[in-house]
Amino acid sequence: MYAIVDIAGQQFKVAKDQKVYVHRLDAKTGTKVSFDQVLLLDDGGNVTIGAPAIANASVEAKVVKHLKDDKVIVFKKKRRKGYRVKNGHRQSLTEIVIESIGTSAKKKAAPTAKAEKEALKAKPAAKKETAKSAPKKAAAKPSADLSSKTVAELKAMAKDAGVSGYTSLKKAELIAALSAK
Repeated sequence: MYAIVDIAGQQFKVAKDQKVYVHRLDAKTGTKVSFDQVLLLDDGGNVTIGAPAIANASVEAKVVKHLKDDKVIVFKKKRRKGYRVKNGHRQSLTEIVIESIGTSAKKKAAPTAKAEKEALKAKPAAKKETAKSAPKKAAAKPSADLSSKTVAELKAMAKDAGVSGYTSLKKAELIAALSAK
């Protein structure tokens, strides 16, 4: 069994009891950490792919120690110009051991509740849109002075009124077609 998991902005292929060096985590040595961004889960040939993450999967790991990686030398030079710069960098790492990979039933309830809240928020937004669009249609029909409107406004009114071929009509033709309706 293995999983591809997003840990600290990087993707790792991990298996149980595997040591992994990741970017420095804000966890003390000896504590357990959980990663919920599981992108792929393979359970003996049964592959589950997330979109982008699997909703109820997690990877549990234990922080072994914090350390620094080997020094990387960065040397810049421009020939015949006398320009030479030498810098070094040591990346802070955390060594973790993967303890378990799997799914949990507890995590299924949280996304469902979140999805329900988003659906409830979306319904009032839909009501607002219909309330805003209804007065525009009502205002489009009784307007008496169509010559003061722009061509774009007239085309929108023609579209709402159901005039066919309104996209190729000129301003005077649009006014005549809207007056006829």
